Amino acid sequence: MNLHRLGLMVNASPVLVWSFVALAGLVAVVFVAAVHVSGVRAAHSSARRDTLLAAAATTVWLAVTFALAASGRLSFTSRPPTAGILIAAAIAVAFAVGTSPLGSRLATGIPLAALVGVQAFRFPLELMLHRAYREGLMPVQMSYSGFNFDILTGLSAIVVALYLAKRPGAIIVARVWNAVGILLLANILTIAVLSTPTPIRVFHNEPANEWIAHAPWVWLPAVFVAAAIVGHIVVFRRLRHESRVSGHAPRGVAAPSAAVS
Repeated sequence: MNLHRLGLMVNASPVLVWSFVALAGLVAVVFVAAVHVSGVRAAHSSARRDTLLAAAATTVWLAVTFALAASGRLSFTSRPPTAGILIAAAIAVAFAVGTSPLGSRLATGIPLAALVGVQAFRFPLELMLHRAYREGLMPVQMSYSGFNFDILTGLSAIVVALYLAKRPGAIIVARVWNAVGILLLANILTIAVLSTPTPIRVFHNEPANEWIAHAPWVWLPAVFVAAAIVGHIVVFRRLRHESRVSGHAPRGVAAPSAAVS
């Protein structure tokens, strides 16, 4: 298939391009599946409708962000910086989803082990980012050869999820993992912003972090960063829910399920 016809930034190997696209698609499918499962578990009469809406909204988001990047409309040097606006929008959407009633339903309707385990996508993603650096697309500081240690979040998500599957009550372990994961995510987000070709650029080595304004790499902030943010917020809400339940339940008595705020 001709990558130029798809509007892709093609100074990357086909293996990197298609593995990146495949992982983005998988993350999107997992999100829609989680909406469906949480709705069914909550016995919502609107579970089917919510699943269809989630699928439609996710598809539109993927298509619109891809089209904007492929059309050349995203830039860090334009006024206003359209690429920066899209990244800010992706983060805002992620916070909106995570703190919404849907985020509450995901927090209570999906097992804690699964909520943690889904963040394992950050392991193969970091392998792809390292390859992107090796292929000259991305600055070194955004890879694990530089200052990006988020691969540890992806690897530990697998281990912690397996541990939680056997010991669902290990809330402290989940709390520590979530806090460290948030810090590592904040670290790479800061590095990425300070590597963009803008007046606030701190890392002046080349290439600048400009590749994410192109397709399909725009899905790094629009899909992967957004998914990581939603995931951490939902885990936080689940842990707060668990703390409230355990704090109000009499010793030795199982506490009833309650909504997450």
